[in-house]
Amino acid sequence: MLDWYGELGYFQHSIYSGNMRSNASELNTYLDKGEKMEELGELLKNRRAKIEKLREMGVNPFANDFRVTNITSEIVEKYKDVEGEELSDEKFTIAGRIMAVRSFGKAAFVILQDRAGKLQVFIQKNLVGDEQYELFKLMDIGDIIGVTGTPVRTRTGELTLKVENLRHICKSLLPLPEKWHGLTDVEARYRQRWVDLTVNPEAKEVFIKRNYIISYIRNYLRQKDFVEVETPMMHPIPGGGAARPFVTHHNTLDMDLYLRVAPELYLKRLLVGGMERVFEINRNFRNEGVSTRHNPEFTMMEFYWAYANYHDLMDLTEDLFSKICMDLHGTTKIEYQGKIIDFTPPWQRLTVRDALAKYGDISREDIEDHAKLLAYAKKINLPNAENMVYGKLLMELVDEVVEHNFIQPTFMYEYPLAVSPLSRKNEQNPEWVDRFELIIGGMEVANAFNELNDPIDQRLRLEDQVRQKAMGDEEAQPMDDEFIKALEFGMPPAAGEGIGIDRLVMLMTNQASIREVILFPLLRKEV
Repeated sequence: MLDWYGELGYFQHSIYSGNMRSNASELNTYLDKGEKMEELGELLKNRRAKIEKLREMGVNPFANDFRVTNITSEIVEKYKDVEGEELSDEKFTIAGRIMAVRSFGKAAFVILQDRAGKLQVFIQKNLVGDEQYELFKLMDIGDIIGVTGTPVRTRTGELTLKVENLRHICKSLLPLPEKWHGLTDVEARYRQRWVDLTVNPEAKEVFIKRNYIISYIRNYLRQKDFVEVETPMMHPIPGGGAARPFVTHHNTLDMDLYLRVAPELYLKRLLVGGMERVFEINRNFRNEGVSTRHNPEFTMMEFYWAYANYHDLMDLTEDLFSKICMDLHGTTKIEYQGKIIDFTPPWQRLTVRDALAKYGDISREDIEDHAKLLAYAKKINLPNAENMVYGKLLMELVDEVVEHNFIQPTFMYEYPLAVSPLSRKNEQNPEWVDRFELIIGGMEVANAFNELNDPIDQRLRLEDQVRQKAMGDEEAQPMDDEFIKALEFGMPPAAGEGIGIDRLVMLMTNQASIREVILFPLLRKEV
């Protein structure tokens, strides 16, 4: 039995009690409050001095010639059920960041973290030699190192890599926050996501799941013969969504361009061109407020399906979301912010008027009467109600009164024509359109409708939008003659849907804020 086994119990206690060797406490204020680097004082000077010492020893502090052959999880998986002390003479080469150290003079235990997880390694002077152990003394928490060694198990059962060869790879000038008192300020986590991902494993897991969800959606649609496409991010005319755009300028062409608010009008052009099933997963940009559910730059998945209607999209969305949930969690029932959401199909389906009657203090009959609807709006102090047309007023009331009640997945359909300039009219009642929104966890996650393919009707509606914009509606759609021209070639009947990827990830990972699922959310400039 190795003579260092008896020391391990104290080492493991040190890890879990937060008493590891670390200068990080001096840096916590800097990380959490954004203090200037010079205030790190002696700590930063010490690490700079170590860089010079490494160079004097002929060691590159930022080397790029080390190659790994393994990852931590591979070793853990291979030996998780193997008992004994000397597990194997097989050698493994891994690299990662030093997360904790406990030194015993001529030996040390190190927690090494790579992309796959953490593994304990043991570095002993008589195993790696005097030169490498002197090198180890210049390493700090946060440094990236490479090691080669064989797996052993300690007396307490901890899987450990006994190091035979040690390399310094990258010097960290700024140490990591302490395990228990480190990067806890929420805004600091967003501003310094690279630190957040290093010290908060649960944050990294969210983005791994995000990647998995997007990959699942891609594979799901491809199996249904949808083709993934890319459409322009800069538009000469903003359109496809009711939102204020960001404006930029192209110097060579001397023309203003708009970051897209939605890819819709370009994807419909592809339907005209015979691409009958298309989808795109990419960024949209809307010059609007920031909240726990809104970021000016966000990810949408839009898809368009020729010879289908919005009922087909409801069925597809139920199937897709429930399968994602089952594949990710092993169940279709998950917790979101203290409430259980059941993704098992079929989901509730309600018209917007029935939804308002169900959750508002107004009868279904009174909802049909504009004057009574306005009186109800004034009763609940809805701003600017008297200046809204009936359809706009109805939807403002639904947003105010209804949406937050839909915790379970709910399709709210049959929208007023006034707020749906790109949607196909209902055949039986042309004042309404064949459109739905999907509400889950009290927030809109998807929006879909039967597409308007009548170029004459579309031009009339966009002309009305232009009039509304002239009257001060900044979110009204502009006229897009090129899109009308495309429709005049003939677009097959189709249905289209946009799904908010960020909000879907919020639901599937139980995150209350959209900033938790966007790697680098937009924040105010630091002062």
